[in-house]
Amino acid sequence: MKIQAGIIGGAGYTGGETIRLLLRHPQVELAFVHSRSNAGKPLYAVHPDLLGDTELHFTDRIEQEADVLFLCLGHGESKRWLDVTSISSSVKIIDLSQDFRLGASIQGRLFTYGLPEINRENIRQAANIANPGCFATAIELGLAPLAAAGLLQEVHTTGITGSTGAGQKLQETTHFSWRTNNISAYKTLNHQHLHEIRRTLTQLQPGYDAPIHFIPWRGDFARGIFISSCTTVEQPLAEVQQLYKDFYAGHPFTHVAEEPIDLKQVVNTNKCLLFLEKEGDQLVVHSVIDNLLKGASGQAVQNMNLMFGLEETAGLQLKSIGF
Repeated sequence: MKIQAGIIGGAGYTGGETIRLLLRHPQVELAFVHSRSNAGKPLYAVHPDLLGDTELHFTDRIEQEADVLFLCLGHGESKRWLDVTSISSSVKIIDLSQDFRLGASIQGRLFTYGLPEINRENIRQAANIANPGCFATAIELGLAPLAAAGLLQEVHTTGITGSTGAGQKLQETTHFSWRTNNISAYKTLNHQHLHEIRRTLTQLQPGYDAPIHFIPWRGDFARGIFISSCTTVEQPLAEVQQLYKDFYAGHPFTHVAEEPIDLKQVVNTNKCLLFLEKEGDQLVVHSVIDNLLKGASGQAVQNMNLMFGLEETAGLQLKSIGF
């Protein structure tokens, strides 16, 4: 019998990506997609690419019990929705907002941080998942092996993200004429993902309290994140590369590259690619992900697979755009 899945907040970018993945997942049936503002409309009225793929309509009610709910709501909205909605404790919840990433709970529900490369065994046993942020995923995967080895020092990191990272609602910095041929920094040194990044790195390297300096950039492209993190490491490059390869051995989506990486290698996939460079005692770790997949909906499905004892890669064997 297939897993019955429901989506709360199906009209946005992460909602749409989650729909696309679940419709094609061999062991899942998409039972319903909730959207108050689009109730009664077919899914393809909001996500036109779904024309011919499904005849499901948005609903403003939870029409049947699901085995798992994906909360694709804005930050702060997941807590409010769970606070006023009665959901059986047997229903697993995967929240894609930032509401529960720092250990918050609600109505007795405890949330496990859903970064499989670090928490895979805990995720297998979890009833509720706090899906990591997109920038956090890329930065944490780039630094986790160093932290686990107790080698992480002060970090300087920069990252550029596509416009889909800002959500579907039109803003001054997301419309085409502003974004195209344009790059800008924002939330310099105080991005909200810094809190979960530090929490994760401290979990791996207890007592870690060195500064993490993060400057995010808005890119003039739709999707993807490219991160470059710099820190001091005395060990030779070959030794550090082997440390990374050993750390991610057995993890199907995170890979250490031998040659420089680029964004198109991961766009439309659930992969994270890493490339290491070293000059003197300065190590630079480059990491790339698709912000809507490994940075959001793809990782959420990866977490679902682990929670239900499925093959971790089920429904996620996606192809990159290549060109």
